[in-house]
Amino acid sequence: MRTLGVAYPLLALTQTSSPAAAGWAGFALTIPILLFYVPGGFLVDRISPRRVILCVEAGRLLSVASVLLAMMAGGPTLVHLLLAAAAEGGLWVLYTLAESALLPAMVKPARMHTALAKSEAASHFASLAGRPLGGYLFGVGRIVPFVVNSILFTFSFALFFTWGRDLGRRPNRPSGWRDLAEGFRVLTKLPFLGGSIAVTTFTNLMVNTLIMIYVAGSEGMSSLKVGIVLSAGGVGGVLGSVLSLVLPPVRNVLRLHLWIWVFALVLAAFGTYVGLPSYFFAFALVATGIGGALSNVAIRSVEVHKVDPATLARVVGVSRLSSRGAFCFAAPLGGFMVTWGDVQGGSAVLCLLMVAVALVSTWRPIRVRLTPLLPPDLPRPELPRLPKMLGALRLSQDLVPSPGADR
Repeated sequence: MRTLGVAYPLLALTQTSSPAAAGWAGFALTIPILLFYVPGGFLVDRISPRRVILCVEAGRLLSVASVLLAMMAGGPTLVHLLLAAAAEGGLWVLYTLAESALLPAMVKPARMHTALAKSEAASHFASLAGRPLGGYLFGVGRIVPFVVNSILFTFSFALFFTWGRDLGRRPNRPSGWRDLAEGFRVLTKLPFLGGSIAVTTFTNLMVNTLIMIYVAGSEGMSSLKVGIVLSAGGVGGVLGSVLSLVLPPVRNVLRLHLWIWVFALVLAAFGTYVGLPSYFFAFALVATGIGGALSNVAIRSVEVHKVDPATLARVVGVSRLSSRGAFCFAAPLGGFMVTWGDVQGGSAVLCLLMVAVALVSTWRPIRVRLTPLLPPDLPRPELPRLPKMLGALRLSQDLVPSPGADR
């Protein structure tokens, strides 16, 4: 999805010469986050995750191929493009849910922490490479990213098809729409996951609003400079994933997460006052990337160890709906803050808000509910020794590669 996340808006811009059309294409890619995570979790809990992935990859291939064929005929129309982008976003949501549901059947509990850290690192590598690659391929020829993704989706479908059996089949599947809300009910019984949703939703909103503030204030900067600053979050994510591989899980990871965001937003606000926003914004994004990777690995570990596999996809769907749904509101909020108080004022407001929330979270009644400790009875992870760490990103040892994820 990473390359297509760039290719669809660029194609809309090229076809229509309208920045608004490019914005609508980007919106079409993200709106399924709000619409499909909860019903998608229900669907994945009813059907074999492998079958879901096969259908998803076939659907993504057909969607991209339809745009490719339309381009050969002089199209596509804007409506066609928006529908294809929305289909890609919705199918990607289903893929991530099915991938999460497969984990308990594929990885031994003692190796789950390591597998999740490797998966987290792979997603950040995909983010780092995918967006620049998408822009580069589109520059080579607007048809090129769609040809490349058609090949990749075909390969991904063939890989999962050759498994020849259904992994992750779970008993006691939901029997009707009344079970749609089961994910919400399960989360009320798991304090750590409930607190993690609140913390990550708020901090995702903060960091993505900060990114929008930087982008909105980047007039006159080179696109290369803006791209390098925005890629800093991916660099931090890779570093945080590596730290997760070599360090034991941090029990107060949610509290640490909040204070890393305080540090990052203070950095960004300070940078605007000393006239070096790009450098300080980059350092801020590196910090949030590290903190985000550490907490993501911990959260996913609790999900796979503490949630019944029969309801895992629905729980993950509710969690991701909230935490990733924050992305949809960050762009308008960031644009409003820059319009109201320019880059300096917007960064300062975000910083003060983050500090206020972190300080309030130190009050014990709120701290217990907002930042509960990691459960103490998680299986003890097999942490690699430092000499082995350099080869720790070989996903095939613990986790079947997810060739269709986050392209």
